[in-house]
Amino acid sequence: MILGDICTRGCRFCAIGKGKPVGLDPEEPRNVGLSVKDLGLDHIVVTSVDRDDLPDGGSAHFAQTVFWIKKLNPGIRVEVLIPDFKGDRGAIATVVGSGIDILNHNVETVPRLYKKVRPGSVYRRSLDVLSAAKDLRGEVLTKSGLMLGVGETSDEVLETLRDLRAAGCDIVTLGQYLQPSEHQLKVERYVTPDEFAALKVEGQKLGFRHVESGPLVRSSYHAWSHVN
Repeated sequence: MILGDICTRGCRFCAIGKGKPVGLDPEEPRNVGLSVKDLGLDHIVVTSVDRDDLPDGGSAHFAQTVFWIKKLNPGIRVEVLIPDFKGDRGAIATVVGSGIDILNHNVETVPRLYKKVRPGSVYRRSLDVLSAAKDLRGEVLTKSGLMLGVGETSDEVLETLRDLRAAGCDIVTLGQYLQPSEHQLKVERYVTPDEFAALKVEGQKLGFRHVESGPLVRSSYHAWSHVN
């Protein structure tokens, strides 16, 4: 995770600290590249907090991090899990053009629950991030994910999957929401493994390149296998 550890949004499912962030660490992009080299990785997922305080949302910092990862680790596959950058197409273009292999932006939940789950975020804007990435660079793989168990219905999940496919999304992850602490949203329901399996089949019917669906699934769960 880059761009610090303080987020400018107030998503009610997330335990990351909220508030006013400090300045960026200019050495972070190169240090991430060095860490990846030390670990000997061939697939890396880079994510961040939201940085609405920055004019570009942190997109240039993302691009610099990708640059150093690729420079120090030839042949590596880089996946980024990005904020929505407030829908700024220029910021999205900066990241898409940095040499990434996969662009992930999670819609997280169904549109009806956005005000409850993701105050400060906009469902359509998140879809537009994914479609913009495809418009800007057609060969880049796009990815998104939902956490289930926060009050959505099965029909709403299926409709969201259709929206993601219409936005050109290639890969989708579906997992169970778990409450990080007493301060976050409570779990409304535990989705059964059979339901996750059925959603995987429905996603495959819709034409996703890969569907990762199960109680323990998160955005980066088995990420390397999503593109093999």
